Amino acid sequence: MKITIDSREQAPFTFSRFPEVNAERGTLPTGDYSTRGFEDLIAVERKSLDDLIACLMGSNRDRFERELQRGSVMNVFAVVCEGSWEDISRGRYHSQMKPQAALQSIIAFMVRYRVPFIMAGSREAAEYITHGILQKYLREIEERYKQAMKAQKGAV
Repeated sequence: MKITIDSREQAPFTFSRFPEVNAERGTLPTGDYSTRGFEDLIAVERKSLDDLIACLMGSNRDRFERELQRGSVMNVFAVVCEGSWEDISRGRYHSQMKPQAALQSIIAFMVRYRVPFIMAGSREAAEYITHGILQKYLREIEERYKQAMKAQKGAV
């Protein structure tokens, strides 16, 4: 499995516990992680909790919304956060933004852009979830291809 890590990603996952993964840096149009050959169809945007909260305010918000808008037209796009819903609700981040305002912004983005925000609770869990999303997508594509080939053979 070949995972492309966006060259702008500042704290990339290593995927070292997944021996089948070959991770390499590259430029992605959207998100931080994708799979080679499907960069326009699937992506995962990774966020630390502090980074996510920063993206909900000021000029960062506009840039983040453009990212969500680009992701919303992909087959699969998700924001995977290393923090938890409880971390947000208890204000366990470095920002003056009120927890309720942060939660309401995230909920509004989920509805507006139809993009899931997966609150993994830890960096390790976020890496696991990111790997799982990319891996399952590739398996689904492979299965659909096999079914199409089978149907094509049956039609001949």
